[in-house]
Amino acid sequence: MKKAAGFALIKTIPVFLGYIFLGIAFGLLLQKAGLGAGWAFLISLFVYAGSMQFALVGILTEGLSFAATAIMTLLINSRHAFYGLTFIERFRKMKAAGPYMIFSLTDETYSILCSAKKPDDFTDREWKLSSLFISLFNHCYWVAGSVAGALIGQFLPFDTTGIDFAMTALFIVICVNQWRETSCHLPAKTVFFCGMLCLALFGPSGFILPALIAVSALLLIFRHTIQRNMEDFS
Repeated sequence: MKKAAGFALIKTIPVFLGYIFLGIAFGLLLQKAGLGAGWAFLISLFVYAGSMQFALVGILTEGLSFAATAIMTLLINSRHAFYGLTFIERFRKMKAAGPYMIFSLTDETYSILCSAKKPDDFTDREWKLSSLFISLFNHCYWVAGSVAGALIGQFLPFDTTGIDFAMTALFIVICVNQWRETSCHLPAKTVFFCGMLCLALFGPSGFILPALIAVSALLLIFRHTIQRNMEDFS
């Protein structure tokens, strides 16, 4: 267990740096909305959805209807349904931990689980434990950052302008790292093309879901071509 936890801790250090700062930003916004550290703790523990939590600040203060909240949540977090498809069998094998792995599958956790490679000296049980610790550590980082932000907001004035760029920077680092580790860049180029096209067509607020649908469709249609391409590079 110690070996699995140590492996997960090292892998999640970049996420820690991003989650702490972004969590603080969320905590500060929540505090400014009149909700304290207790709310920050409960929301980050049970909701645990970064962009949705920022939207939730407005929902709680403006009193949106249940239906509007449900639709907004579906649109914002729909991308996780695509992520989950690639981990159905892996999470099923984790048995009791499977439901928590599904709940805690964020963008950053997904990236780490996809890119991490099983060490040669790891047993299957240690490898499963390391995946659980990766999800758990990331969850704890987010909760800690949110609570810290709410507590800071009680005592110190703080300008949050630009702090949310920490998450963008984290995505860039993960993307560059995965690009360097793989020789076949066809899937990444497909994602980039679909993302830019949908951004131009639907704008910054509505491009994510169409881009995910387009990427999934193209990767499924041309999966054999992509597989052959990847085999040529291996």
